[in-house]
Amino acid sequence: MSQDTDPQTKDAQKGALADAESKLARAIREMGQSSAVVSLLALVIALAVGALLILAADPNVRSTMGYFFTQPGDFFATSWATISEAYTALFRGAVFDWTAADLSRSVRPLTETMTNAVPLILCGLGIAIGFRSGMLNIGGQGQIILGATSAGFLGYAVSMPVGIHMLFALFGGLLGGAIWGGIAGVLKARTGANEVIVTIMLNHIALYLLAWLLQQQWFVQTGSNQPRSTGVDESARLFGLLGDGFRLHAGFLLAILATFFVWWLLERSTLGFEMRAIGENPEAARTAGISVPKATALVLIIGGGLGGLAGAAHVLGTQYSLTGGIAGSLGFDAITVALLGRSKPLGTFLAGLLFGGLQAGGVLMQASTGTPIDIILVVQSVIVLLIAAPPLVRAIFFLPDPENPGKKISRRRAKRAEEVPA
Repeated sequence: MSQDTDPQTKDAQKGALADAESKLARAIREMGQSSAVVSLLALVIALAVGALLILAADPNVRSTMGYFFTQPGDFFATSWATISEAYTALFRGAVFDWTAADLSRSVRPLTETMTNAVPLILCGLGIAIGFRSGMLNIGGQGQIILGATSAGFLGYAVSMPVGIHMLFALFGGLLGGAIWGGIAGVLKARTGANEVIVTIMLNHIALYLLAWLLQQQWFVQTGSNQPRSTGVDESARLFGLLGDGFRLHAGFLLAILATFFVWWLLERSTLGFEMRAIGENPEAARTAGISVPKATALVLIIGGGLGGLAGAAHVLGTQYSLTGGIAGSLGFDAITVALLGRSKPLGTFLAGLLFGGLQAGGVLMQASTGTPIDIILVVQSVIVLLIAAPPLVRAIFFLPDPENPGKKISRRRAKRAEEVPA
């Protein structure tokens, strides 16, 4: 048997790959074009699922289940008290704590939400650019790691005046993320490599690269054997916005500027038009004279740069030193943020604030009521599931089908709608 693949088999494989990528781009575009109502209802369903898990985790609720049929009022009263206490604590930890001793402590939860949202917004914007262009950028995690690594190293390895040092470190983080995203972009543009596979692999490479660097004395510049770098210089740190007692830093202003930049890029610039065109129909864009390989590479370069900026803001504004877990799950959470924000700049900004609030409020919810903070992760996961299946949300609430506005979508049609036609 010949080891060479039959030409017809090669053509069939290429055709199947192209068809799969076309379906993927179409699915991404449909998720990005889902209405704000669908996103809001997805959040409502996720909070309802979270409420059920809160009830299941509470021992008092479980005990009332034992005599539910004799005294059902106890079950409902206890359930309501448990859910209201948990979600009230979540709100107090994320927005405003009216039980605090003074005003500064009362508004601190909101500032914590804004601080947590900075890397989510920046990286989410980079991923949203890919979604609007028909590309699924899963490399936010690696781009954050490279951005944080570059910015952190420049933050303590070189000495510069205040202000200039901060800008230099931020630019280094942006450049590190852009290079990491550009690897996937150039490979896709030149060879047609699938960006999903390439960015996932780059995530792992970035993780192990940082782990190796943290074992090198020239990099960490500390006398400790612990995998942690020395702290970034004061001159490189992002300045605070509200003074002592608050962690909110200039990275939030950076997130606002990035949101305006992405809006201008996608909605007002020629390059943004080309990006959206290749997302809608690459063949039509090529026929119209658009350089698809160039636009494809730039999508992932710019998206990677925003991811690197997220890592830089994280290490220069919050963490101040590099560790193996510097990125946490920020890169993957940013994908959810971009999906919930419907790949729109303002929507991504608001979704980042929401997820930042869930992180901040979840801590107080666990401390005050004993509710496991893992329930917040479940809520986020349910949001992803529902955002990825808009017909399912419309079926649950009997909303009209956008393709047939006069008819309400049925659950059977919702299931069929999830199957993207060939």
